[in-house]
Amino acid sequence: MPGRVRAVAPAKLNLTLHVTGQRADGYHLLDSLVVFTEAGDGLTLADGPGLSLDLTGPAAPALAVEPDNLVLRAARAVGATRAAFTLEKRLPVASGMGGGSSDAAAALKLLAERGLPPPDTAGLMRLGADLPVCMAAPAPSRMTGLGEGVAPVAGVPALWLLLVNPGQGLSTPAVFKALGQRDNPPMPAVLPGWSDAPALAEWLAGMRNDLEAPARVLMPGIGDLLAGLRAQPGCLLARMTGSGATCFGIFATEGALQDAARALAAPGRFVLATRSLPSAR
Repeated sequence: MPGRVRAVAPAKLNLTLHVTGQRADGYHLLDSLVVFTEAGDGLTLADGPGLSLDLTGPAAPALAVEPDNLVLRAARAVGATRAAFTLEKRLPVASGMGGGSSDAAAALKLLAERGLPPPDTAGLMRLGADLPVCMAAPAPSRMTGLGEGVAPVAGVPALWLLLVNPGQGLSTPAVFKALGQRDNPPMPAVLPGWSDAPALAEWLAGMRNDLEAPARVLMPGIGDLLAGLRAQPGCLLARMTGSGATCFGIFATEGALQDAARALAAPGRFVLATRSLPSAR
């Protein structure tokens, strides 16, 4: 496996996250409109004497190199034995942006270039519910079921996005445990096309993230982040992504985005101005 190859593991954002049911085994059914951003972690693959992972980047101290790290688990799932990974961890850990799953998907894509085909959908789900949609990245997608249902969504424009995290992780199982209503309505069966970002933001305002309310109970500071985003000039919509605690604002212009990033910067807080990747034309 000669040479060194590199990939970006983009941040995943749930523009909507409708919890539509719970199976007898306890797993939840979801209906979510997902986009990916230009920003994310960086993953490098080189030849090595065995399977290894080195961590760098500002968020690396919060992530241990353990046998159950998703990058290593993904590599073992396809039989990789001589792969030296370096993960530049930029996204906060346990932040609702699918960072670990996106990292694992990037590893699988790099290994596929070396002749190791990725697992089927069932195999991806054994690694994590976000793996199928992250393997489809960077296309905007609708994620359904437990996460195994992934379909591309046309007509999603590029969005100016401000990502804000309080610098604290939030447990996904704890958020689901705090969820009161578990059989909420899904999104419409047929999604509309959106002419531009304001049209999409207006439509999103009628949709939901059903995990936002329980997450705010567990971490009241999420409400402060959302209020701060909504107070910024040019903010079209503010919402939490995934199970939190990262929140995002959709902004009308790049200038408004950059102004908001400066206004919301604070010690210990993760603030990132970026852009989403649109649907393929």
